[in-house]
Amino acid sequence: LVEEGYQVVMTHSNGPQVGMIHTAMNEFSTNHPDYTASPMSVCSAMSQGYIGYDLQNALREELRKRGFMRTPVVTVVTQVRVDENDPAFQNPSKPIGHFMTREQAEHAEKAYGYVMKEDAGRGYRRVVASPKPVEIVEQDAINSLVDANKIVICCGGGGIPVTLQGDHLKGASAVIDKDFASCLLAKELDADMLIILTAVE
Repeated sequence: LVEEGYQVVMTHSNGPQVGMIHTAMNEFSTNHPDYTASPMSVCSAMSQGYIGYDLQNALREELRKRGFMRTPVVTVVTQVRVDENDPAFQNPSKPIGHFMTREQAEHAEKAYGYVMKEDAGRGYRRVVASPKPVEIVEQDAINSLVDANKIVICCGGGGIPVTLQGDHLKGASAVIDKDFASCLLAKELDADMLIILTAVE
């Protein structure tokens, strides 16, 4: 696509990675009670950073092999605003993290205020809300980078979910569907084409 002259903006999933980070942070805070467990929004930001790092280096290397010496690739750690009144917050449904026993799940509910649900007979998992994206906070910066002919990686994992509290963006305990976030991004970019690469029919 780059060789054919297209401006390329990429998003990516983060399901396994954000779950792994979330589990690691919980294990750490359990073993070190003086530390506070990282909220979901922070885990999402971590996953965007490290997946973006791998993607931008792989793309840069491939571009250089193909003779593109000046096609910078940049990752934007992206916040996506959701509506705090979105009905999804009243019915958390998106499972994240590892499976737990009933006893572990009850402890997580009491200790961290998590919503836990039994998952297909395999144990209990934390579930979080999956609200619809309303606004991509860094959209202007993404537009500027695209206009400057950079390859942009953004809205990873659907973006870091935030709600607007006055002038403050507050991280939400949620996961935004990456396809909905990608559609909003494509609309705001006035993209000619949206391609979803997946192994799912």
